[in-house]
Amino acid sequence: MSYTLSEEQLSEIEEILQHDLIDLGVHCVFLIDMAGNIIANHDNGESSHDIYSLAALAAGNFGAVTAMAKIIGEGEFSLLFHKGEKENIHFSKILSDYLLIAIFGNDISLGFLRLKVADTVEKTKKILEFTDD
Repeated sequence: MSYTLSEEQLSEIEEILQHDLIDLGVHCVFLIDMAGNIIANHDNGESSHDIYSLAALAAGNFGAVTAMAKIIGEGEFSLLFHKGEKENIHFSKILSDYLLIAIFGNDISLGFLRLKVADTVEKTKKILEFTDD
């Protein structure tokens, strides 16, 4: 699928990612489509992650977990979280076609991050609902 975002929509999304997540201590955040294409991304200036590889793997991971959800009778899991020793990854589905991925350290609580991501998802959803397919 191909999505068309205007410059204004992309700017709004990038501003939301910066203000709602990066400014609060998230190391890196990016919005991808379900094929693993990066729509928007921001980091704290210290992150050196290969986000292109992460985006492709995240899309595949989300697809695999969706298949597992169906096996146990769930339609999908709209949120995934992986905890690491130094950094953690939080995935959140936006509409049916996008994933928001946040990489953050242990200095941010998962509960706080989930609240901020939920707010970010709602704001981003309003912008993405008006894209042309």
